Amino acid sequence: MQGSAMPSLNVPQAQFLAMEHKFRAYVAGFGSGKTWVGSGGLMQHFWEYPRINAGYFAPTYPQIRDIFYPTVDEVAFDWGLKVKVNESNKEVHVFEGRKSRGTIICRSMERPDTIIGFKIGKALCDELDVMKADKAQQAWRKIIARMRYKIDNLKNGVDVTTTPEGFRFVHAQFVKQVSEKPGLGSMYGLIQASTYDNEANLPDDYIDSLFQSYPAQLIDAYLRGQFCNLTSGSVYPEFSRTLNHCNTEIEAGETLYAGSDFNVNNMSAVIYVMRGGRPHAVAERKGVRDTPALADSLKQGFGGHEIIVFPDASGKNTTSKSASVSDLTILQNAGFKIRAKDSNPRVKDRVNAVNALILNGEGERRLMVNTRNCPVLTECLEQQVYDDNGEPDKSSGKDHMCDAAGYPIAYMFPVAKPTATHSTHVPHMHR
Repeated sequence: MQGSAMPSLNVPQAQFLAMEHKFRAYVAGFGSGKTWVGSGGLMQHFWEYPRINAGYFAPTYPQIRDIFYPTVDEVAFDWGLKVKVNESNKEVHVFEGRKSRGTIICRSMERPDTIIGFKIGKALCDELDVMKADKAQQAWRKIIARMRYKIDNLKNGVDVTTTPEGFRFVHAQFVKQVSEKPGLGSMYGLIQASTYDNEANLPDDYIDSLFQSYPAQLIDAYLRGQFCNLTSGSVYPEFSRTLNHCNTEIEAGETLYAGSDFNVNNMSAVIYVMRGGRPHAVAERKGVRDTPALADSLKQGFGGHEIIVFPDASGKNTTSKSASVSDLTILQNAGFKIRAKDSNPRVKDRVNAVNALILNGEGERRLMVNTRNCPVLTECLEQQVYDDNGEPDKSSGKDHMCDAAGYPIAYMFPVAKPTATHSTHVPHMHR
């Protein structure tokens, strides 16, 4: 590299950028500097091959806008360069002083069919494993087809930076494929890094907050950067009818929090109270005919209590009783307060939120269940498994009560990735 002091890198980041492979993957936990080091790879490219355009590919456009644009600005500064973001064209122009070093063309991988009509000599695929394996493979093939520069010594290389999300595309491409065909090891290189490797550049409580926020079985993936099977066996593997049991009962006048799942002739509800800021499941309703019947059941069973309902967001549609009245309107007209977002949380996010309260990385159990009062919920938490597609199984009927239980938890206790402090004056803080 010319014209700059050495960039700010931790050890695995430096090892990654030193690799000579055509395809390089940086698989690492949250806060480990994935987008930072990937952006560094782009700057490395522009110092070595000026005016040879590059591409940045993310799962969604909001990620490009909210994560890549501010990060690449800081990283360019760290590498003795500067950038100008053109949001309307989804391009980032890279400069050395006033002299252009090239352009980064930004595209979403959500629609692989839009990755057409340009050529690049370097690519960065960020958070590739967030996507389903088949969609990731489609995007990968489209990106490879863009690598069309014919320049001496130019590898037309692709860098991948991602959190491990189970055994998905990156594991298949960089681990399984290479183990089956060792000759590919000269073309595919992999660095795995943990959040601890970047600890010096993170807020003091960042790692502690990961342990508090995430379920125990995800710590290896999201903190240590390891490939783990996240979609096999039990959906709620740490739930224990002994260790998560409570004897909590409803007290006079207290607020109740009810999660409801809408299914024709088979509605479910789980009723919580809060104790010390933690949810205790104290009652349930199963096999209820329709929404008016559920409303009646809640009013009769819990008269004198304020009831806040966290419904299946699909209830904004007209599914119960009258084609002109939505489930949410029926519940609202019955006198309940409604807490619902425009759409349901992703199934994975809801499951992670529940699992984080069942048992987090610090060994805390914050979701408690009165197993005597909630026998169906208890059985469903124990027995729901993943299907062959890696989704919570719906064929056994164990899903409805778990879904109902999960809506209030995902709303009130969402699993949110801790964020590091951003600073353009201290670039290495943004890793």
